[in-house]
Amino acid sequence: MSAPLLSVAGLCVSYGRVEAVRDVSITVAPGAIVTILGPNGAGKTSLLGAVMGVLRSRGTLAFAGAPIERRAVERRVADGMCLVPEKRELFVTMSVEDNLRLGGFRRRASSDYGATLDRMWTLFPRLKERRAQMAGTLSGGERQMLAMARALMSGPKLLMLDEPSLGLAPLIVRDIFRIVAELRDSGVSILLVEQNARAALELADYGYVLENGSVVLEGPAAALRQDERVIAAYLGIRSVAT
Repeated sequence: MSAPLLSVAGLCVSYGRVEAVRDVSITVAPGAIVTILGPNGAGKTSLLGAVMGVLRSRGTLAFAGAPIERRAVERRVADGMCLVPEKRELFVTMSVEDNLRLGGFRRRASSDYGATLDRMWTLFPRLKERRAQMAGTLSGGERQMLAMARALMSGPKLLMLDEPSLGLAPLIVRDIFRIVAELRDSGVSILLVEQNARAALELADYGYVLENGSVVLEGPAAALRQDERVIAAYLGIRSVAT
């Protein structure tokens, strides 16, 4: 088996005296989709923030085999990590294309910069149609696509997505998840926090369940889909037909 791309051990995140994440350990294999499930307030977003370096934490973090606890956010991006936050954080007064160009700022001198931009237009044809439109005028689904495309412009090895389906129509969610699967197939590893547990487990290779800041369950996604605790808490009551 290949070494993990991301390895997190004993991670703790605190807000004052409140411990939001306590002693969490997870791994993400190269080319895998790993999902983090759990109720609101379980610590999922705090976990992603700590991995990305935007939140202070305790514990050990390794990326591509190297420790990164002391690395700044900018260095982690340069190493191949990128986070798409729940609020998307677009530059709303700038065009779609300018948002993408800013996302690829570090790679402008690379030989594949133009090819990467072209690939974004292929992955997200709606964005190509709106390339000159201000980001603040996009629909919710288009904003999510732009946030993902902007992150991909940095050429990440690991893409972290925080609630990508939140507030979106089912057809848009289907498009987003299809693109996530395509990214995995192209070699990008995905760490996915997602409220839609059923869709996440159908898409993912492996999953963790986080409750009150701690991992209470983990395993292959196919096994978690059949776990009675997951079914009862996140997937609804098993129907007679199944």
